[in-house]
Amino acid sequence: MPMMRRARASDHRTLVECAHRWGDGSGAPAGAPEPSPLLPRLFLQFFAGTSLVAEDSTGVKAFLLGLHSADDGADAYIHFVTVDPVLRGRGLARGLYTAFFERAAEAGRREVRAVASPGNAGAIAFHRALGFALVPGDHEAGGVPVHRDYDGPGQDRVCFRRTIGA
Repeated sequence: MPMMRRARASDHRTLVECAHRWGDGSGAPAGAPEPSPLLPRLFLQFFAGTSLVAEDSTGVKAFLLGLHSADDGADAYIHFVTVDPVLRGRGLARGLYTAFFERAAEAGRREVRAVASPGNAGAIAFHRALGFALVPGDHEAGGVPVHRDYDGPGQDRVCFRRTIGA
């Protein structure tokens, strides 16, 4: 099983390459954004300490980019997670989330937030299975609340929140 570590700024190129290589078969809906715009270098320049990489002797197998809110000391946010398709369904993403929850709680965070595209049924089911609640939106699609234009025109999102810690 891959070992987990803090991300480093020097991981950026490798993580972008992994996200591109693993993009096919990710379960993301047709028309989902390319991974690299979701992986700007700033996440590893300024949030490496709150992001995680799972790797073994052959390289990176999964990663999670997350951050602690600068504006609200109770909140943390998971921005991007991906797992090598060969290893999906083996608990690696769950392990990354669990480690992020533990570290965020140790830092005094009490809530973790995340978003997914409304058509990404796999991501929605995954977050719900991890105990995330759906945040009420201004629209409904496929039985889930949707926040229209959340990330810009036509960029609707399903929003999640999960309480962590004591």
